[in-house]
Amino acid sequence: MCLAMPVEVIALKDYPSAIVNIGGIEKEISIALVDNIQVGDYVILHVGYALSKLDVQEAQKTLALLNEMIKDEIH
Repeated sequence: MCLAMPVEVIALKDYPSAIVNIGGIEKEISIALVDNIQVGDYVILHVGYALSKLDVQEAQKTLALLNEMIKDEIH
């Protein structure tokens, strides 16, 4: 099973790298496959690569649903 998830770009490094926030964890990823990435953008992350940009509202909605699923699993 493969999982791609939305993450927020929090810093740009030397191309093609960026730092993203994954649930409070910062990770360096490749942005080589997506053009015009800026700090604050949300991207779909899969195995260390940004695959596409994502609308901010859609990303936040998806992250809220994922957090709700995790919360339900814990209880």
